[in-house]
Amino acid sequence: MILAAIVVCEVAFWVAILGGLAARYLLRRPHLGAALLILAPVIDLVLLALVAIDLLGGGTASWQHGLAAIYIGISVAYGKRMVAWADVRFAHRFARGPAPERLTGARYTAKCWRDVLLTGLAVVIAAAILGAIILLVNDAERTSALSGYFGILGIIFAIDVVWALSYTFWPKRPVDATQGASSR
Repeated sequence: MILAAIVVCEVAFWVAILGGLAARYLLRRPHLGAALLILAPVIDLVLLALVAIDLLGGGTASWQHGLAAIYIGISVAYGKRMVAWADVRFAHRFARGPAPERLTGARYTAKCWRDVLLTGLAVVIAAAILGAIILLVNDAERTSALSGYFGILGIIFAIDVVWALSYTFWPKRPVDATQGASSR
């Protein structure tokens, strides 16, 4: 049930975002667009409630519950960035907005380090959700599947740090327009 809830919430998240952007730019209804965009964090709360109801109702935690915690952590930490990313592209495509900027060099490296902070926030949120579930259920046998997720969260964070370090030492170079055209 939880895996289906995660899939439904992920789809609903993007429907809310795309619907909000469509209302904003295609229908010229900014208030409707804002209302739809506000649904994205509400969807995370629905998933959190479903996980709590399942486990407090006697369910045994599985990998899906751990995945839900990670999904919620990432969604909360990166949600604003994901909406802004989609907004810029939607505005460019449908409202004659400026083209999305392609970052290179030090600016891309700085973005990578900001991502490390966001990933750290996502990890903390997911760990807090996992810890709260374990404490609330208060049955080590029913929540044993969740304990391994703390290590997974560490791996997720480490991968992001390595990514940022790689661009710190080997910055992303701008693509030369003349080189790109001749190599096609």
